[in-house]
Amino acid sequence: MGAQQADIAIVTDEPGWHGKRLVEAFRARGLLARYVSLGECHIDLQRGVSGVVMPGFEQTLPQAVFVRGVAGGTLQQVVLRMDFLHYLGELGIPVYNHARAIEKSVDKAMTSVLLHHAGIPTPPTWVAEGESEARAVLMREFAAGHDVLVKPLFGSQGEGIVRLTAGDALPDAESVGHVWYMQRYSARTRDALGEWSDWRVMVIDGKPVAGMLRKGRSWLNNVSQGGRCEAIPPDEALTRLAVDAARATGMDYAGVDILRDDHGRLTVLEVNSIPAWKGLQGVTSLNIAQALADDLLRRCPAAGEIAC
Repeated sequence: MGAQQADIAIVTDEPGWHGKRLVEAFRARGLLARYVSLGECHIDLQRGVSGVVMPGFEQTLPQAVFVRGVAGGTLQQVVLRMDFLHYLGELGIPVYNHARAIEKSVDKAMTSVLLHHAGIPTPPTWVAEGESEARAVLMREFAAGHDVLVKPLFGSQGEGIVRLTAGDALPDAESVGHVWYMQRYSARTRDALGEWSDWRVMVIDGKPVAGMLRKGRSWLNNVSQGGRCEAIPPDEALTRLAVDAARATGMDYAGVDILRDDHGRLTVLEVNSIPAWKGLQGVTSLNIAQALADDLLRRCPAAGEIAC
């Protein structure tokens, strides 16, 4: 983006479609945004700005930070990358979503516990390091006639999820990182054509701004896995549940995934703090990137000075 000092940092290693839309949204408010990889940031207490060195922000730290992605790595690398986000927040720079919210949602176990504690319906879930405990859960669920999903503790877009049915073996410890996150499979709604469906609701600043029905030929309906998107009319029960889930997990904004369980009840599957919205944008007239950018800018201490 040239030598000009940028105003906004968009944290991502893969800007893609979403990064481009965010740059356009900030530009529409007269602001220059720059992509920043947390892996290229470092701490230098002598030369850094307030001890932090960020590419493109060598003279002045950004006025706000939009977190579009945090790359994986070793435990030490991930901790350091989250440390940057925490520290920027400590300096009074709005980080969106803030680091603690990202930590809560990226860790599926924490999300499940927080939803359960808040009284928000979510599938029965078990998380254990011990293989004997995990195997006992699996046997009990099979005996009761339930399938079980084994999910990566850290993951997104439906990748790495395994559905186990009676007689299937528990995945080995190495393949699940020595932690079994298991969730009772709840049957997705199926229509007359045999298609599965569930819902995604985007919540921004405690308000449901857009929603969609995701449909597919398998029980896994993520858009990245081939799911199709359809617009949905306003539904008070659905949107209220999404707002409650975002509040329970402390999100500035969130993509909340909801389905109907075997008893016909709405149930929250996941609360995403770094949600994709390309599929959702295709079925709503709202400019989602602009709504997100504007919400972040409203949180800036010098809002009036940066064309919020």
